[in-house]
Amino acid sequence: MNIVVAMKQIPDLQQIRIRNRKPVLDGVPSALGIIDKNALEAAVLIKENQGGKVIVLSAGNEEVEETVKEALAAGADEAFLVLDDDLEGADGSTKGLVLAEAIKKIEDVGLILFGEGSGDNYSGQVGSRVAELLGLPQVGYASSIEINDSSAVITRSLEDGDEIIEVSLPVVVSVQGDINEPRIPSVTQILKAGRKPKEVLELEDLEIDLTGLPEIVTVSNLAPETDRKQVKVASVEELLQALKTEGVI
Repeated sequence: MNIVVAMKQIPDLQQIRIRNRKPVLDGVPSALGIIDKNALEAAVLIKENQGGKVIVLSAGNEEVEETVKEALAAGADEAFLVLDDDLEGADGSTKGLVLAEAIKKIEDVGLILFGEGSGDNYSGQVGSRVAELLGLPQVGYASSIEINDSSAVITRSLEDGDEIIEVSLPVVVSVQGDINEPRIPSVTQILKAGRKPKEVLELEDLEIDLTGLPEIVTVSNLAPETDRKQVKVASVEELLQALKTEGVI
């Protein structure tokens, strides 16, 4: 069974600076989404316990081919990439269609994993779009996944408790960020990642028409306003007095 893990390239969140309440992305390197790494770790654990192959799937510009090495080093067996400059910054409707068509070209897919939301805009809609386009069942908020022959037993972590369901394969599953702790690849694994197989397609290879799709436009993306008084204190006593003056304590 092939386990497909959809992973998105995003700016490295730890290196983004804020200027005039706006994110500064110039010079910020790319990385894979944080929760996407949890989805990858879930797939690798299933492979290690029950066999199968983990295929990381991503769509974006040519930089993705370099970024995806991180996933290959962390346990993915191969990469399936759709690369086109037109996909840079594409919204969920476009990415969902591209990923769904790419999955159709992968044989023996039993499990398709997504993070519950991307690390940049956290829309949480691409997995649902892919499930609908492929006509597959979808399970969200997964906190554990067990594969039993032709079905999966999935625990969903909800606000008021856990829900355990059984669903036939193939199935689309979005995992929570606390489902596991992603492993850190060793130096040897990083060196071997570049030699793992990759299949690279362009948009025209999928033979899909992206014109006329609903487009999501980000009107603004501003950090919260802050009003720092910048009061300097030289001792604990002065700090306590300043906090009392502000009514904090």
